[in-house]
Amino acid sequence: MNYEETAKFCKALGDPNRVQIIDLLSQGERCACELLEHFDFTQPTLSHHMKVLICAGIVQTRKVGTWHNYSLNLEKMKVFSASIQYLIPEITK
Repeated sequence: MNYEETAKFCKALGDPNRVQIIDLLSQGERCACELLEHFDFTQPTLSHHMKVLICAGIVQTRKVGTWHNYSLNLEKMKVFSASIQYLIPEITK
């Protein structure tokens, strides 16, 4: 992961709602309607947050009929974790 990708990843994590979305997805794949139950914002706002997370490579989507199911991109999360450990090696001690 290069510096630009790492910065994009960090920027995507810079919103508390997106961090909460990641927490919810850490429990497994969810559709947009399930995610919306946990927030006080509209579907278009959720779509915006999901677009940011997808563009950063944090979340992946799978279309099922007319629904979109979301899940964490665990491989990308592992690469990000390794990048942070490389940048700040003291955190692994």
